[in-house]
Amino acid sequence: MTSIVTLIQARTGSSRFPAKILKPVLSQTMLYRMMERVRQSQWAGQIVIATTDLPEDRIIEKICEQNEWECFRGDELDLLTRHYQAAKKYKADIVLKIPSDCPLIDPGIIDKTVQYFMNNSFDYVSNLHPQTYPDGNDVEVMCMDALEYTWATARRDFEREHTTPFIWENKDLFNIGNVKWETGFNYSMSHRFTLDYPEDYQFIGKIFEKLYPSNHQFSLNDILTLLEGEPELMDINAMYAGVNWYRHHLSELQTVSADETRILNDSWK
Repeated sequence: MTSIVTLIQARTGSSRFPAKILKPVLSQTMLYRMMERVRQSQWAGQIVIATTDLPEDRIIEKICEQNEWECFRGDELDLLTRHYQAAKKYKADIVLKIPSDCPLIDPGIIDKTVQYFMNNSFDYVSNLHPQTYPDGNDVEVMCMDALEYTWATARRDFEREHTTPFIWENKDLFNIGNVKWETGFNYSMSHRFTLDYPEDYQFIGKIFEKLYPSNHQFSLNDILTLLEGEPELMDINAMYAGVNWYRHHLSELQTVSADETRILNDSWK
């Protein structure tokens, strides 16, 4: 039987917004809300919180113990090694990589991405190359062989830090697929549902406050319907729409163009 393991990378250290995943929303941490939504997926398999081995991240391990979640601790900066070692420990055949800064992720998008991977002969599938969903619905799926080869081969710092660039930058080595939003729209640069800055926290908190009490399983469409009725909510973190890590590596990345990221004022980091 094929073993699917979902790895949610999480840590308390952040230069932009320290301990962001521990911030409360409706009496629970952001990490709890993130796990709650991922667990609604039918294809997540075994879910593991992959944190660092730094002393300050012992708190994440404690949260996992309290909630009876699986936890793996590994290298702080070399996330490729952390993901690989966690996948090996849990005997994964297929690995899902989902960052913990996506507490509004739609479980249906996870399922759609995994099913596309399972129904074809891909080594790697994501919904990021190119990205079309609102930022914060990030799903990457890969076979263990691809992850292992990448772990043994990738050398550049950003390839180790971000785990998968070596895969999606080498289409001649891997069979790669991408899931696009079925609406035909591209909201990746306009709608920001991810958690990196205090303003993101305020926005995400508002979404939970307005939708969660009446529907614990609210979807992407529910969020968009809310925003259509209350567009002022998007103003909360609009200054960061389109901001992602690509901006730091445009000179090194071969398959990412400048219009897939946004350069910030230096004072905003």
